[in-house]
Amino acid sequence: MKRLWYEFKKGLTIQNPTFGLILGLCPTLAISTTVVNALGMGIAATFVLLGSNIIISALRRIIPQEIRIPCYIVVIATFVTITELLMKASSPTLSKTLGIFVPLIVVNCIVMARAEAFASKNSLIYSLFDALGMGLGFTLALTLIAGIREILGNGTFLGIPILKNFEPIIVLILPPGALLTIGLLIGLTNWLKRKKK
Repeated sequence: MKRLWYEFKKGLTIQNPTFGLILGLCPTLAISTTVVNALGMGIAATFVLLGSNIIISALRRIIPQEIRIPCYIVVIATFVTITELLMKASSPTLSKTLGIFVPLIVVNCIVMARAEAFASKNSLIYSLFDALGMGLGFTLALTLIAGIREILGNGTFLGIPILKNFEPIIVLILPPGALLTIGLLIGLTNWLKRKKK
């Protein structure tokens, strides 16, 4: 039970994909302009992580070592296709907003890293908890970045105006604002780690 908790918790803390491992920054920079986008991308990535980790872990003894990466890509691509079709059917506006970044989950380094470094070497239950932790950690990081950018850049949260008589900091909703926000949050994370030590 202790190890299951560790496998889940590490994705939220020390091995957070965005702040700890510095992975998946391309979609993070591109879609974190609003919290709705961040939640959509986070849920999509979590679904793909869960599905691919479970299948890859279950098949880890069957997949030949020489062709493991192409096999992982086929498994991941299957779950990405399911995700994309579900998103287009249930939320066409969000699907259009996220655009190419949903299909690009196939080559997202977070998903590939979990397949290669974890699911291919661990049992199904540990792989499940690893995927949940990493997916939730990615979603929380995306949501935090998007929340800061949306509130300070638009004066809204979830599209609802929350700041009155506030001059938005427009740069935060532009690509340089994403880099600035992520850089400050990674710096804060590193400072907190050092302080804890």
